[in-house]
Amino acid sequence: MTELPLDQVRTLLAVVDEGTFDAAAAALHLTPSAVSQRVKALEQRTGRVLLVRTKPVRPTESGEVIVRFARQLARLERDARTELGMSVPGESTRVSIAVNADSLATWFLPALNRVPDGSRLTFELHREDEEHTATLLREGLVMAAVTSSPDAVSGCSVRPLGRMRYFAVASPEFADRWLGGPLRDALAQAPSVAFDRRDSYQDRFVRSLRRGGGGASPDRHYVPTSEGFVATVALGLGWGMVPDVQAEPLLATGRLVHLAPDRPMDAPLYWQQWKLDSPALATVAEAVAAAAAEALTS
Repeated sequence: MTELPLDQVRTLLAVVDEGTFDAAAAALHLTPSAVSQRVKALEQRTGRVLLVRTKPVRPTESGEVIVRFARQLARLERDARTELGMSVPGESTRVSIAVNADSLATWFLPALNRVPDGSRLTFELHREDEEHTATLLREGLVMAAVTSSPDAVSGCSVRPLGRMRYFAVASPEFADRWLGGPLRDALAQAPSVAFDRRDSYQDRFVRSLRRGGGGASPDRHYVPTSEGFVATVALGLGWGMVPDVQAEPLLATGRLVHLAPDRPMDAPLYWQQWKLDSPALATVAEAVAAAAAEALTS
């Protein structure tokens, strides 16, 4: 009784993807009762509750393990069909990846452009903070991720990519208006720009100046796109931590000024992916690693 029946595993995945038992039944051409029985049988076999019966349903921690296994199984099946010449002519292989916004706006898309044309890959990108992309891996929603964690998610391999370097910058007009005194005190009072409410870069920078004291001012603008974030800082609404590659052209033209050029803040990035002998994943991983080696700080 240690086997995981594949029909039950695929059924659980369908319920998670479709959100309800009824929708999964329609997708699988089964009755809702049959879908429910398969999920219950899998729960009895594993001795664990695998789904939270909400709308939409959510996998439990144990359910996430099964979901991840189901997606990996589907990936291997598609790779095997391709190698055997059984794939549909012209069918591409989809690779799902979680990536943080700053990487997506700077070096990551050129990395995907390095994938050979003959690979016939399509990409499904999930934008998420680098401190949370590993969660999507853990839940089985993506096959690979750019993360800030060197600790491999269960069932995944990890490799360092490099460090994304950030500088504290502002428009010249903003600096003249708000930052006349000691920087450590001025930044605690001046409005700042943050990506979202989980963005702690500005607070961490101010704490580094204040040796663990308070963070940035609570007066802050939330701008949830990398390009919009930089534009907001350049317009003078607030100061912010901007990746060097985005800041450099604006610094060169005088639209931005350095606030502390000798105090960059580095964010280490890692590539995590499923431990699968998948040609598609291997091709993407090599392209990402090569682009990161050129774009990121070692």
